[in-house]
Amino acid sequence: MPNATAAELSSAAEAINGYQRRVGGLVAAHANDDRDDLVAAIYEAERSLAMAERTLRRAIKLANRSG
Repeated sequence: MPNATAAELSSAAEAINGYQRRVGGLVAAHANDDRDDLVAAIYEAERSLAMAERTLRRAIKLANRSG
């Protein structure tokens, strides 16, 4: 069962990594706007996604651990 769990976690981590890249890419589209609030919120979302991915990667390591 640990391998199945690790595989699911890995799939989720990859998806979140993709979302992080997509969200991060939105910053450039608004770099010249007078919307510092929007850019700050996008950066915050990007950081949250990065943290979620790191947490999933840690869970993968734990799932792969024996016993």
